[in-house]
Amino acid sequence: MTMLVTRGLTKTYAAGTGCLDISLEIKPGQIFGLLGPNGAGKSTFVKMAIGLLRPDAGSGTLLGKPIGHPESRRGLGYLPELFRFQDWLTGEEVLRYHAGLYGKTLGETRSPAMASRIRDVLAMTGLGKRGQDRVRQYSKGMQQRLGLACALLMNPELVILDEPSSALDPIGRYEVRQLLERLRAEGKTVFLNTHLLEDVEAVCDEVAFLHLGRLRAVGTMRELLHAGTSWETTVGGWQPELAEAVGRGLLPGMSLSAVRQEADGSAVLRVTAHNREQIGHLNRLLIEEGVTLYEVKPVQGKLEEWFLSMTGATGSAASGDASGGKGGAER
Repeated sequence: MTMLVTRGLTKTYAAGTGCLDISLEIKPGQIFGLLGPNGAGKSTFVKMAIGLLRPDAGSGTLLGKPIGHPESRRGLGYLPELFRFQDWLTGEEVLRYHAGLYGKTLGETRSPAMASRIRDVLAMTGLGKRGQDRVRQYSKGMQQRLGLACALLMNPELVILDEPSSALDPIGRYEVRQLLERLRAEGKTVFLNTHLLEDVEAVCDEVAFLHLGRLRAVGTMRELLHAGTSWETTVGGWQPELAEAVGRGLLPGMSLSAVRQEADGSAVLRVTAHNREQIGHLNRLLIEEGVTLYEVKPVQGKLEEWFLSMTGATGSAASGDASGGKGGAER
């Protein structure tokens, strides 16, 4: 069963566009990243997908049921971007309360089985020793962890996380990435809505890029970054004058340049090619010129550069906005 499918999902606001004609398909057992700058429409899309916002147009299914149908949310764990917990409750009490929101009776929320599950999710999210502390004693980062625990409490099939690392420090973000990989290993499906590039690059199997309310690209990280169009070839016996001789034999669309060269004749060459067949052609040219091949490897583009090119942003200020955190750091 496909976890989430949307067809032409659209939501518009009087002040501007939220999302336009968004069609996505999230397969089971993967970490899917929805990436885009602040204000791109990511949270609007998520809220439509789980039934918190009624779309103006389009349709979809969540866990096999029409989006917005109460049954579609039974196997869902959700962490919203903006949340607030009752600060007079302890972490454990917040989790029991959320178990009640899932439909558990008072007796079930206080059962040994639920107490065990609460201990498990607190430990999973790094709050194992703070479950009996009141939320008012939690830092913003700890409250973020508690939100993750709430999302995981009922062992959902699909976990949708809206900016789950926004209040965490680098160690906390790393721990969340480790948790997401653990969930994937257990067969869970994770939908990660974020503008933090390192999170997407580290864990996501597929990525969709949203900008100004429109879906600009969907694919694997390799596909989106065009891995394989640029290659590095490490060689021996290279001389600068060989560049012209080899260059004459290159196929249309190919280019060759020396990135680094040593006095002993070893060198690293940067090659632009459309496919492996063109790389094979280059290797033949190099061997015919008496050059020794040591290593050939594809070079993956940088996600930050791709992000900026997709948004049309340039300069250091844009780079900082694209990759920087949101909100305060975890204390």
